[in-house]
Amino acid sequence: MIDTDVITNYIPLFVDGFFLTVKIGWLGILLSFLIGIIASAVLHFKVPVLSAVVKVYVELFRNTPLLVQLFFIYYGLPVLGFHVSAEGCGIVGLGLLGGSYMTETIRSGLDAVPPSQTESAIALGMSRPQVFWMIILPQAFSTSVPALVANVIFLLKETSVFSAISLMDLMFTAKDLIGLYYDTTESLFLLVVFYIIILLPVSIAGTVIEKKARYKIFGS
Repeated sequence: MIDTDVITNYIPLFVDGFFLTVKIGWLGILLSFLIGIIASAVLHFKVPVLSAVVKVYVELFRNTPLLVQLFFIYYGLPVLGFHVSAEGCGIVGLGLLGGSYMTETIRSGLDAVPPSQTESAIALGMSRPQVFWMIILPQAFSTSVPALVANVIFLLKETSVFSAISLMDLMFTAKDLIGLYYDTTESLFLLVVFYIIILLPVSIAGTVIEKKARYKIFGS
């Protein structure tokens, strides 16, 4: 049986955790998009040396858990003389992990654009950077919308591991309250509710954007 009084008392604590989770989550996602665009462009244009570096980065971060990456950034970098705050660690860790996924997603979208698009644009007098930013990249994003939305949802769910580096996010709040007061049912209920509040709008918005992008490409 859920105690509504306990839920009422805990809501302000979860609201604080909610805003911290959203802040770190979306800053990390923005960083991941930036990394993904730059890294996928490097792969698309087959830039010497940098392409090999990007491939190693993608394989390394896609095949290691976020928790391990956070531990390395939070506990390992200070040993080397680089001190990162817990929030900064969360943003950078999520951005690097997400960047590896975004890189592959955007790269596949870039490769799906027919070469004739580039050839036609260059024939019209556009430079290669203009062709990339104005012709190729928008089409790649349209094609990649479903995968990009899936990546965003995945990254938002990955914020649940931030409690391991003492960030007072939603998961930390729930674990703390369960450990102190043993209100397991109420704490987990609020945890689920607040994660739904975060993820459901993203899922709905992603569906709408996907339909619009599909209509622009296929007309249906």
